[in-house]
Amino acid sequence: MATEVAVKNHIAYFQNTHRTKKKVKARFSGILYQTGKRIFDIVTSLLLITLVLSWLIPILAILIKLDSKGPVFFVQTRIGFLGIPFRCYKLRTMVVNQDSDSRQARFNDERITRLGQYLRLTSLDELPQFLNVLIGNMSIVGPRPFMKKDDQAFSIVISNYPLRYCAKPGITGMAQVKGFRGRTDNFFSIFHRYQWDAFYIRNTRPALDFKILRLTTHQILKSVFYFKTVKLKRLERMSRSDAKFLVENLR
Repeated sequence: MATEVAVKNHIAYFQNTHRTKKKVKARFSGILYQTGKRIFDIVTSLLLITLVLSWLIPILAILIKLDSKGPVFFVQTRIGFLGIPFRCYKLRTMVVNQDSDSRQARFNDERITRLGQYLRLTSLDELPQFLNVLIGNMSIVGPRPFMKKDDQAFSIVISNYPLRYCAKPGITGMAQVKGFRGRTDNFFSIFHRYQWDAFYIRNTRPALDFKILRLTTHQILKSVFYFKTVKLKRLERMSRSDAKFLVENLR
């Protein structure tokens, strides 16, 4: 379970040293910004679904079927706007297993398929979430939604965690462009991912949304065309100090 990644003393110390006098509040940018963002989400999603996903998803579906047995899509319950659960769509990157809703993917996870490894590192497995955006339970930019079990666990160890519910979850967000993607290995990654999500919610505005989209596009193109380089760089992110932290705090 995610809360078991750090000892209680470390959690208490880390939060006490980063606690502010006042709890963080969301910035509400007005009906004009929210309406404009929703229109942008709908138009962009329709264009991508029509011009890209209409031919790319069938190709990926065939490759997924050839790579392993099971459905093409993976549907998981995640927590969204105002804490309301919704069904999040992804391309399946693992063999069918009973732990998909309770255990995060690990490095060299035996459940991940060969094609799935590429899809995850390039974020192509997230493409079906443009359907979620079109439906209205996600936005293109916003805090990434967690699966229900992890969300409940994180809310216990992070103060003012419900702030994340003040914005629709996104396909990409501030935490992702800052390098906090994929698995939450330790309390450090959980806490700092929340900090960047809180920063986004406090400072949400069109300029910030477009900056996140620009950085995300750059990351995706780089990962697609330089897959091996990106894979090696992600493996090198764990420094000696990070490794020491894991040894001291992981159970």
